[in-house]
Amino acid sequence: MSHETLAGRTAVITGAASGMGAATALLLAARGARVALLARRADRLEEVAAKVTAEGGEALVVAADVTDQASVDAAAERVHTAYGEVDLVVNAAGVMLPNPVAEGRTDEWQRMLDTNVSGALRIIRAFTPDLVAAASAGRTADLVNISSIGAHIAFPNYAVYGATKAALSYLSASLRTELGPRDVRVTNIEPGLTDTELGSHIDNAELSGELDGMFDAMGSLSGDDIADLVAYTTSRPRHVNLRQLIVLPTRQA
Repeated sequence: MSHETLAGRTAVITGAASGMGAATALLLAARGARVALLARRADRLEEVAAKVTAEGGEALVVAADVTDQASVDAAAERVHTAYGEVDLVVNAAGVMLPNPVAEGRTDEWQRMLDTNVSGALRIIRAFTPDLVAAASAGRTADLVNISSIGAHIAFPNYAVYGATKAALSYLSASLRTELGPRDVRVTNIEPGLTDTELGSHIDNAELSGELDGMFDAMGSLSGDDIADLVAYTTSRPRHVNLRQLIVLPTRQA
């Protein structure tokens, strides 16, 4: 896709240690943005940052856990100290732990809620004032939330995961009513089957096998495909908001 320059932008990307988050960080940096990389695994973040700098970009490693408010607060302070005001935020951190609801896996439910919903909200709380200030100063300001096709397509045994993504999609729509009039763009991206680490977190052998079968039958998107959409969306003229993008492998109905 055609990307206009992102030079001069300052981006925060959560889930930047792997998958969509890492790919997004690499591409935004290649387009000229400074990138603050947030995730729990500092060693993996260092690897991503090394790739950014090897290509002439600028990256800041910030080990942070979006499920912990104190960790997010400390991360925001570190970003602000190093880079100042942020004008581009990508919520890419997420976890997918499918199981039948009847199994009552409250530990998994809480982990998905804390990461996929509350974690995104903590990041939004930390950086929305920056986005509003940037927009008020006449600059482009973007909030991008990575949701899922599971937000509105039901899959057996993915009820809680789908519910968390439905919450994120609804949150994005609602935030547009609050932030759009203040010239902050909010974009919700809903990928279908995408080859990331999410599938490796599944501890149910039957469901893991089913997911593998879907990948074999339909193929998948890559983290790079999602990064491409993020870069395209955030490089449009500031009066253009691509509000929702649903992206699927061609064979996925």
